[in-house]
Amino acid sequence: MSERYTNWILKHRWSVLILSVLAVLILISGARLLKFDNDYRAFFDGSNPHLQAFEELQATYTKNDNVLMVLAPKDKNVFTPATLKAVKDATEKAWQTPYSLRVDSLTNFQHTHSEGDDLTVEDLVDDPDSLSPTDLEKIKNIALHEPLLVHRLISPQAHVTAINITVELPGKTQNEVPDVAASVRELAHYIETTYPDIKVYLSGIVMMNNAFPEASKYDMTHLTPLSYLVILIVLLIMLRSFSGIITTLLLLSLSIMAAMGFAGWVGYPLTSPLFSVPVIVMTLGVADSVHILSNWRQEILRGRDKVSAMAESLRINTGPIFLTSITTAVGFMSLNFSDAPPFRALGNVAAVGVMIAWFLSMTLLPVMMTLLPTRIKPHPSDKKEQMKWVSDLVINQRKPLLWGLSLLILGLLAFIPKNELNDVFVKYFDKRVEFRTDTDFVVNNLTGVYFIDFSLDSGDKGVSDPKFQQDVEKLAQWLRTQPEVLHVNTITDIMKRLNKNMHGDDPAWYKLPEDKNLAAQYLLLYEMSLPYGLDLNNQIDINKQSTRLSATLKTIDTERFLELEQRIHDWMKTNTPDILTYGSSPGVMFANIGHMNIRSMLKGTVIALVVISLLLIIALRSVRYGLLSLIPNLVPAGMAFGLWGIINGNVGLSLSVVAAMTLGIVVDDTVHFMSKYLRAKREKGLQAEAAIHYAFSTVGIALVVTSVALVAGFLVLATSSFQLNSSMGVMVSIVISFALLVDFLFLPPLMLTLDKWLNGHKSH
Repeated sequence: MSERYTNWILKHRWSVLILSVLAVLILISGARLLKFDNDYRAFFDGSNPHLQAFEELQATYTKNDNVLMVLAPKDKNVFTPATLKAVKDATEKAWQTPYSLRVDSLTNFQHTHSEGDDLTVEDLVDDPDSLSPTDLEKIKNIALHEPLLVHRLISPQAHVTAINITVELPGKTQNEVPDVAASVRELAHYIETTYPDIKVYLSGIVMMNNAFPEASKYDMTHLTPLSYLVILIVLLIMLRSFSGIITTLLLLSLSIMAAMGFAGWVGYPLTSPLFSVPVIVMTLGVADSVHILSNWRQEILRGRDKVSAMAESLRINTGPIFLTSITTAVGFMSLNFSDAPPFRALGNVAAVGVMIAWFLSMTLLPVMMTLLPTRIKPHPSDKKEQMKWVSDLVINQRKPLLWGLSLLILGLLAFIPKNELNDVFVKYFDKRVEFRTDTDFVVNNLTGVYFIDFSLDSGDKGVSDPKFQQDVEKLAQWLRTQPEVLHVNTITDIMKRLNKNMHGDDPAWYKLPEDKNLAAQYLLLYEMSLPYGLDLNNQIDINKQSTRLSATLKTIDTERFLELEQRIHDWMKTNTPDILTYGSSPGVMFANIGHMNIRSMLKGTVIALVVISLLLIIALRSVRYGLLSLIPNLVPAGMAFGLWGIINGNVGLSLSVVAAMTLGIVVDDTVHFMSKYLRAKREKGLQAEAAIHYAFSTVGIALVVTSVALVAGFLVLATSSFQLNSSMGVMVSIVISFALLVDFLFLPPLMLTLDKWLNGHKSH
């Protein structure tokens, strides 16, 4: 069948060229439909229970999508007229931020105190220029003893302060997040220019959302050119053919554009994982071209003309290349079991890209290589001798290699349990991304960016009920004793302050009111005194039946986050069962999706393994060799995770998809080697040792080059500014390196031993 196909392709070259390009152009046209998704919620399905809980909480209270603008004076003293003037100026201008709902800062904090029988509610800082040293000291004393401010808007050392801008994005256009980010950056520039002794840092949920597309754009402008350079070097070393290099680069470019066009047609949003597709498709696609062109070159060197050389190359490569492409695609499509939509999109788009690269390698590549001129002249090649050294080694040292590699494999597999599922989603970005460096400063000097929100329901009693408030206060005080918690924002701190105010600011009355009606009156009086935009809707629902308690956390990894979440729930179950609930936040969502994804991807890996095994059994026409191929296909990923357990030990969201994804990739070397081995035995009638020599001589160099190209390509991905992509690139490179080691030094001795055992068994 492959011969008929080859003859048809080479007979209708111009028709094939035109039709294949037109088919690809139709896919490429979908690229115009691509749009960025600037929201971290893109990593979660709409059916994700933790996302639903968070969205419900956001709908009950004012949303807490925010920009945190931190001002750091060079003299490390916030309480000076100059710095407070800058804070007040920035606070007033921050209200002009697009989609802003409220602005909280040190200067507009609603300080309460009593004047006779009256409750006075006013800005903590009114006119900074008129403040005397005594006034400044008084304001400082108030701020540093206010639970709602310390570790939230002012540092305990009073050396940095923050302005929190809460926004509500309509979600109608993709420009909303960039518009907010541009506005606050303009404000930060204004502050730094107007007040040169102040440095501004920007963090918060909105800035994190904005970092996703910024990191993606950085990768597009840096990784793709670097990938082309790596591929170019590989092709120069391997092919030494100008026409082969140009044709391969064209094929890869069309494959990438068509894959991204497919993403546009099916409506996938552009997310950071999807931006790794060009590097992945380019890296995987070059293997098809290298196998075809390396055999084509060998045939020309033996004296064939370029058309008959291409016919022979296609004859021996059509089956293996289709098999490697389809198994690679199956591996990527197993990412559909992922709980994170961006990884499902990555899997499907990469699978389509790989199959487009296969399609073009079977159509565009042979046509162009036989139409374009070539300067390759027939002469003896030394490539066989290069690989003969390797084949002699594995044949003569089969037992030491088999036992030595077996011990190495088992030794590395033993370290797999040392891996832990640990992610820190703030560290998804490296320090080339401004959000990461600014957030690191904020975390080290003021407050955390992790938090857990609890919607505490009073039932029919209302938030003013003393028993309910006592439970809320009990929870808040316990949370403050936990080592992971930096700050707790709760309505009970306001109620205690109001109770003190209404008793002549007597510190002895800094406690919760014991009378429900009195507490309700305090709350009503306070709310009526608040200015526009600084109401309590961010803490109390409209029916006054529930309140939001928010705990700000240190930067902690997934395991500690989940342990803290469970610890809180267990404590509430024992101590405050009437308000028992689970917390919600982006941190909760990211922590849980990692665990969910591991379980889902195990299922996906098993299914991919079954499908790939069946494909190999059918393609190799041997149950024995089909099942034998599972060893070199599964072992590299196991070895890689064992090594990872030794050198790192943290498996995050991105690494949870590596086993399934690489399953299809590492099959390539095994398929090409085993197919050549079986061809030697079946077509040429060679014995096992001679068949090993034949396999190494015909495909050995190509396997080395393609493996080096794959490792180099994924190491390019490892330089990504987005940690999910970079760690995936590192791990895949390790897996492919182990795959080459196993296929060259473990698989041949294993096949020789198996054949010897089977032949000996038959002779008996």
